[in-house]
Amino acid sequence: MAATHNGHQDELTSEILQVLSQHDPILSSEAFPSQKSADVKSALDRLGSRSMITYETNDREEAVLEPEGQEISANGSHEARVFEALRQAVEGLTMQELEKAVGDKSAVKVGTGKAFKSKWISKGKEGRLVASTDSIEDNTREQLQIIQKTRAHPDPKVVLDLKKRKLVKMQKVISYTIHKGPKFALEMVKEETDLTADMLASGAWKTADFKPYNFKSLGADQNAGALHPLNKVRHEFRQIFFEMGFEEMPTNRFVETGFWNFDALFVPQQHPARDLQDTFYISDPKLADKPHAETKDDKADYEAYWKNVREVHQEGKYGSIGYRYPWAEDESLRLVLRTHTTAISTAMLHKLASKKGPDGRPPPARYFSIDRVFRNETVDATHLAEFHQVEGVIADYDLTLGGLMEFMEIFFTKMGIEDLRFKPAYNPYTEPSMEIFSFHKGLNKLVEIGNSGMFRPEMLEAMGLPKDMRVFGWGLSLERPTMIKYKVNNIRELLGHKVDLSFIERNPAVRLEKT
Repeated sequence: MAATHNGHQDELTSEILQVLSQHDPILSSEAFPSQKSADVKSALDRLGSRSMITYETNDREEAVLEPEGQEISANGSHEARVFEALRQAVEGLTMQELEKAVGDKSAVKVGTGKAFKSKWISKGKEGRLVASTDSIEDNTREQLQIIQKTRAHPDPKVVLDLKKRKLVKMQKVISYTIHKGPKFALEMVKEETDLTADMLASGAWKTADFKPYNFKSLGADQNAGALHPLNKVRHEFRQIFFEMGFEEMPTNRFVETGFWNFDALFVPQQHPARDLQDTFYISDPKLADKPHAETKDDKADYEAYWKNVREVHQEGKYGSIGYRYPWAEDESLRLVLRTHTTAISTAMLHKLASKKGPDGRPPPARYFSIDRVFRNETVDATHLAEFHQVEGVIADYDLTLGGLMEFMEIFFTKMGIEDLRFKPAYNPYTEPSMEIFSFHKGLNKLVEIGNSGMFRPEMLEAMGLPKDMRVFGWGLSLERPTMIKYKVNNIRELLGHKVDLSFIERNPAVRLEKT
């Protein structure tokens, strides 16, 4: 196939040189009307690189008949066909008879109106249609035939009218004006592409013609892989967390039990978040085993934790009156697609409770996670059924709400977000709780950027953490800052099946404006 193409190119370049030797300059569309524009361009570039010819590119638009226009050019306009059918019928025709005579119902519908407007036909006796004149001039057909032959019409208004009637269309035509170059010849001289050892030894290099380097040529597209914008922003967040001494939590469990996702977080079993319209439940299997330890030594600890969670919900414990409802074990064991990564944070804090520091108490810890969560949301420009959550947790002794606010200032400053505002909020597992806002200069208003709070004693003491150990956490979505950084208005263009792959390839790595 390649050999055939190269042979065609050689023939075309030779033909260009032969024609140019007789006429200078020449127009490619007139000299080589049957050749493809791309083939002519390739041949001209070969000759131009050897300075055998020079050429200029000419762009123009020409009119081309649409299928309906081709039919009218061949058979006459709709109105002329209607007139001719009525002229041959001396006593006129009904509409049904006219459609049968013309043989095209849509042509009759269009043509009848235009024929009436031109006063070529009229209504006769009993409502029959009759011809009103002996002869007509089919201007539409004549105009189309002129365009068919010349690709244009002397009157541009005619072309515009025919274009509106969708009888013609405009198409771009590229042609080339070709001139002789400084090294013009009837034959292409073979140019060497490499300087070989044999040429050096024989001295042939002294008289050889070498092909010049084309420094303007573009390299072949390598189709290299590219990181998704979400991964680029995720990398920046991870660097901030590591810089501040955090440990990354394992987030490879997309399926959780209701125990870790809700009950251990002191979320009541009647909470709206546990309804089917908000949460994806697994249908097979529906239930999991009770939380259990990996070793026999921790078995009693997990059994005590299970009992504590049940009691804190049902009767109340650790200074709390609880929710006072009959806690259902099966509800706690239902399998769900996790609705937040806080389920992972809970499991990590439970493991922390069993660790002993130098003073015999659980040591302070800092955990973070960035991974996918799932909620039964209606998908629109700002919501997805699955998205990414960024979460951080700090466990230490004698922490205060003021410390949480100060830490939020430091954390978001590293992201380039300053001037925070805090608003009281409610979460089942944190008290006090705060929504975090920042002033968005582009939108000229305060926008919510995250949620935070201090975990409740009902949650922490149930897993065995000491009373004076405080834990505060905060979270935000990964998609919102990514949309802001990459100026994406529709979240479906960022994640999901509607993502344009070229959008991923052409966007550079993001850098958060750290201050």
